Amino acid sequence: MQIKRIRMLFGFCVLSVGFFLDMGVCTAVQSELRITTIKQEPYAVSKGSQLEGFCMDLLSEVAKKLGLKYKVHLVKDSAYGRQDESGNWNGMIGEVVRGEADLAIAPLTLTAAREKAVGMTKPFMQTGISILLRKDISEGTALFDFLSPFTAKTWVGILIAYLGTAACIFLAARLSPCEWSQPQSEKNRFSLLHSLWYTAGALTLQGAGPHPKALSGRVICCSWWLFTIVLLACYFSNLSSTKTSESTHLSVKGFEDLANQDTIEYGCLGGSSTLAFFKNSNNPVYRRIFEHMERTKSFVSSMDEGVWRAREGNFAFIGESVSLDLAVARHCELVRAHEVVGMRGYSIAASLGSPIIKNLSVAILQLSEEGELAYLRSKWWASSCIADKAKSSAVQPHSLKGMFLVLSLGLGLGALLAVLELTSKSRRSAAEQRKSCCTVLTEELTLRLRTSNANKPQENVVIDKEKA
Repeated sequence: MQIKRIRMLFGFCVLSVGFFLDMGVCTAVQSELRITTIKQEPYAVSKGSQLEGFCMDLLSEVAKKLGLKYKVHLVKDSAYGRQDESGNWNGMIGEVVRGEADLAIAPLTLTAAREKAVGMTKPFMQTGISILLRKDISEGTALFDFLSPFTAKTWVGILIAYLGTAACIFLAARLSPCEWSQPQSEKNRFSLLHSLWYTAGALTLQGAGPHPKALSGRVICCSWWLFTIVLLACYFSNLSSTKTSESTHLSVKGFEDLANQDTIEYGCLGGSSTLAFFKNSNNPVYRRIFEHMERTKSFVSSMDEGVWRAREGNFAFIGESVSLDLAVARHCELVRAHEVVGMRGYSIAASLGSPIIKNLSVAILQLSEEGELAYLRSKWWASSCIADKAKSSAVQPHSLKGMFLVLSLGLGLGALLAVLELTSKSRRSAAEQRKSCCTVLTEELTLRLRTSNANKPQENVVIDKEKA
């Protein structure tokens, strides 16, 4: 009996040791996850003997939340993962399928085919398909591009300045006795229409006589001329800077524009999910794009080659919008089209049925809710472009506020001089007629500001003489 107890105790000890050894092996395996990735800026780039980038930072944050240990290696064939005709996978997906890696972290697009072969987590980044071009072939010419040097507020300010100057010239010409000495017998040369015409002529640097003779009118005109010179200098400077060289412009705003032209070539990454999107699409525009790329064999072998060809010009690179945004941030001569189609996400791949997928998805959602993914995006997609000083933006009203101020002072000074000239004449007339200056000034103002009855006193005098 005692011997049986000893045997049972020995067997229990052996089983316990085996169990704990097995647990230790499992823990060791789980704590040393084999992770495959691919070199692509800014997801994973070499820094000495280490890798850094968006995916490396994401992996570090996920590992902190789940308490994981890992070892990263680069995929052997430098491919993301494509299924051949025999059903075998290459690239990172192939390594996960064959058990050579536990996880694959990279800009892996979540597709139905990949979802069947491996397990995919919740997307850590959303992307789509768009177009990358040089700026000089993506910008079209609008009908009213000649108005682009100034903003709408600036144009409104110029219109108000024009009308205000014409009104001041009209009033100064009527009030100043040096300009209109005999309101009873002379006709004023500066009617309202002529004042508008004179001001417009000065704005276009064309003379439109007669010119003012009074000091008040000349002050107003000089202020307007100075304002006009600076205004035209700013306009033509900005107009010339917004126009590119004499190269032909082609407006490409989206995929339909791209499919309807044959001036520039376009292509995408060969064997990519982007190519599969166009190949499997029933949209006639997308089908035409695929057939064109298939016919001309305009595929590129890497993302860098597509960006390089786009920078060279006369080539539009079709790719995932996130990667194209990075190219725009690094190369200031490039621009991404606004249209984005085929929205999809980037996910982490694990072996099919792996229990770690659920935990990874929860960790990714937590990082998204905490704003960590947005921070990593802004960190690794920061633009290195410096604002192009050669290409000025539209002139804002505050940029010309000094000239508007000078014009306002000139108009005010001219109007004041016109009143002083009339006041000086009224004082002399009051002394001759033995009347008060205010009475004579009021009579002069009434006579000069009556536009329709200004010549009636002279007509009445002529009629009285004929009757006598």
